[in-house]
Amino acid sequence: MVALPTIRRRRVRRPSAREAGTALLFVLPFLMLFALFRFGPAIAGVVLGFTDYAIGGDTSFVGVENFRRLVDDPTFWSALRVTVIFTALSVPLSMLASLGMALLTRRAFRGAKLFRSVFFLPVVTSLVLAGVVFSWVFADGGPWSRAMGALGLPQQSWLADSVLVIPALVLVAVWSRFGYGMLILLARMQDIPAELEEAALTDGASAWQRFRYVTLPQLRPALFFVALIETTVAVQVFDMIYVMTGGGPVRSSYSLVYLLYDQGFKYFDLGYASAIGVALFVMTIVVALVQRLTLGREE
Repeated sequence: MVALPTIRRRRVRRPSAREAGTALLFVLPFLMLFALFRFGPAIAGVVLGFTDYAIGGDTSFVGVENFRRLVDDPTFWSALRVTVIFTALSVPLSMLASLGMALLTRRAFRGAKLFRSVFFLPVVTSLVLAGVVFSWVFADGGPWSRAMGALGLPQQSWLADSVLVIPALVLVAVWSRFGYGMLILLARMQDIPAELEEAALTDGASAWQRFRYVTLPQLRPALFFVALIETTVAVQVFDMIYVMTGGGPVRSSYSLVYLLYDQGFKYFDLGYASAIGVALFVMTIVVALVQRLTLGREE
């Protein structure tokens, strides 16, 4: 019998109360600014949702009257439908594109870093500039219309069609966002122990089986994070719609945030706009909880 050497665990010294107080003192200015400019406007927005407030006018408490207006407002339900359809299409497609590109660039090969940089480039590109460019791409007689004609499909502007405008916006959204999810998933893939895939390969597992039973379960936390971020961005879409369609045609791309913008900064009905913001926040929380129960649950 050979005695194995005893491994001594190094004790981690906990900071004293004085050290913790000193650290908190240095962090306190940032926490105060963060609370003032992050939580302050959020709380003020919720409060304004229960008031009748306009810039330069009197403020009066109206209770839940603004939320009753939401229920009876057909424009709100139309904007909600547009937002839900846009989110339901863009988030899964963006995640699939992110996962596919992460798998494609996972292995080290010549030019891998270049491909990763190119795929991530749309994320740091101004969405307003991208909207201007894609407005030309999807215009009548533009490159996309000509490509559809070459395939035997009708040549028309997708942005001027009430049915095709949402798919056009979804394509732009996926193009502009998949690089971020790719980076997150790629970082998680590189942390997966190589021994797991080697053991599965030794047992005769196919490439699909290795992905399904080894890689995909390890990616669940990262997938939940990407889904949460992409959903939050999708339900708050505004600048791309503002530049490319202006909510048209016939409000077929009129989202909730665009409705909030019009009510708050066009009609100066800030109480009603705040109520729309509260409804949007609640919807985002509900979707995040559903995603937590599906993607984020722990076995």
